[in-house]
Amino acid sequence: MASRHALPLKTLNAEHSTLNLPMIYLASQSPRRRQLLEQLGVSARLLLPADAEAAEALEAERAGEAPAAYVRRVTRLKLQAAAQRWREQRLPPAPLLCADTTVALGRLILAKPRDAADAVRMLRQLSGGTHRVITAVAVQHGDWRGEALSTSRVRFAALSDDDIAAYIASGEWDGKAGAYAIQGRAAAFIEHISGSYSGIMGLPLFETAALLRQARERG
Repeated sequence: MASRHALPLKTLNAEHSTLNLPMIYLASQSPRRRQLLEQLGVSARLLLPADAEAAEALEAERAGEAPAAYVRRVTRLKLQAAAQRWREQRLPPAPLLCADTTVALGRLILAKPRDAADAVRMLRQLSGGTHRVITAVAVQHGDWRGEALSTSRVRFAALSDDDIAAYIASGEWDGKAGAYAIQGRAAAFIEHISGSYSGIMGLPLFETAALLRQARERG
């Protein structure tokens, strides 16, 4: 089972009713997160920063920062920035959702690779071992804010140099935490997962649905 922690989420065991949300704002460039929201029947309007470099700066690591603390902090920063854009654009009220995902080997954070060589390094580190995939989610609606954290474990088979070279050639590693996408070709590398498949993809649906229910009720 995934290790799920919520701050201040209190209704993870709420009834699995229809979310009944006409629309939310999604502050994420990830098409996977938008697709996962569609599984919940939620339509998302993108609310993205104009400056991609400024957005990437929010993901900068701090020395000695633990992976879970890192994803929580980055997600909160993304939510704050998105809420500011919402106010500046004078958009209609609706829940605002942000998320961040990282891969962790112990306390080592494997974020998005800088280039192909960095992706090779990450895949070699993941080869033949077990790592964690940690995704933080934050939702704001009006004055209410809620957060949740999903932690899953993934075991990779031993990868040959040819395996890694072929995967790098596919280009699928680009923009992915840990240099792989579980929903793509890298699925062939994965011997076992323990936790949330959707959380490994980038948006844990159980936690997200619970947060959106609270947003609907309290916002």
